[in-house]
Amino acid sequence: MTAFGLPLRRQFLLERGSAFLNHGSFGATPRTVLAAAERWRARMEAHPDRFLRYVRPVALRAAAASLAQFVHAKQQDVAFVENATSGVNAVLRSLEFRPGDEILSTTHTYNAVRQTIREVCRRTGAKPVEAKIVLPVVSSKSLEEAIEQKITRRTRLLVLDHIASPTGLIFPVKRLAALARARGAQVLVDGAHAPGQLALDVPSLGVDWYAGNCHKWLYAPKGCGFLWARRGAQAGIHPPVISHGYEKGFTVEFDWTGTRDFSAWLSVPDGIAFMKKLNAAKVRAYNHRLVTDAACRIAEAWDMPLDGPPELHGSMMAIRLADRLQRRDPLQLMRELLERHRLFVAVMPVGGENWVRISAQAYNAPSDYDRLLKAIARY
Repeated sequence: MTAFGLPLRRQFLLERGSAFLNHGSFGATPRTVLAAAERWRARMEAHPDRFLRYVRPVALRAAAASLAQFVHAKQQDVAFVENATSGVNAVLRSLEFRPGDEILSTTHTYNAVRQTIREVCRRTGAKPVEAKIVLPVVSSKSLEEAIEQKITRRTRLLVLDHIASPTGLIFPVKRLAALARARGAQVLVDGAHAPGQLALDVPSLGVDWYAGNCHKWLYAPKGCGFLWARRGAQAGIHPPVISHGYEKGFTVEFDWTGTRDFSAWLSVPDGIAFMKKLNAAKVRAYNHRLVTDAACRIAEAWDMPLDGPPELHGSMMAIRLADRLQRRDPLQLMRELLERHRLFVAVMPVGGENWVRISAQAYNAPSDYDRLLKAIARY
């Protein structure tokens, strides 16, 4: 396999001459995995009835088994969804809450998940509660303490990020899950960024539900996520779309919610194979070293703080923007960097401040981050 960095970029369809520093938002799919997805689509179109009625059910469970093995789970506990937000919605909108119940999350919760919590609380009378995460974070213990202080006897559900979207901070999920369950609360994890970015053993975390993406760090095509449910927490959990499999079992319900393009889900084994060929442990180590080295270098150049210590990150990290850019609109700044400098980086508003979140993937190199430094220096 091609070496990491610029030589590996040829394995992707990434636009030449651009610096792509935002793998964390939507991922990028290798050519070989896209080809696998196209083969599945061609097979479906050759005989739609045969494929969707007879081939798809077996192939989908085989793909689920491959994914389950990768995250150390069992295939009957893993169902495919379009993305982690869909998985989180499935759980939140299936559970029954009463007035006075509390749903606890954090100020770093992904906005789509926050909106789902708001809607569920509006409909049921439950109360949304957020633990405040202040940047920069000092240690994993400080993350734990911020959440622990907000758990009460009314906390019915703790919704945790495994890796926070605004910054890339890794939350101590296993310890927090044990704490929450000891106090009678169930635990739902938004693991959108974790599969592929971390060495993941989902069942060992001690949570009730875990939603993750395969199209970010696991090289699958877009629109590919999963929901894992502890065996005792599967009953009553339904997909966002109710269809023919209603109340026939966890995976039966999720595997068929209507006609769709299943090629992204069916190509998950190819994404996993691509990562294994690169060597998953080496990919994670390369990405971590690249992103933390770049973040430290950028923070020093800007004389600005990092969001937290490098050891609390995998392949993403955030740096506070200089004071002169704090009043800039984040969306406008992102677009300017793309159109004027042919680089894309996430600018995240966190706690009333603008932070730049950089990502590192195996196709990135130090020169990509040099371009960011040069571009920001012009403002």
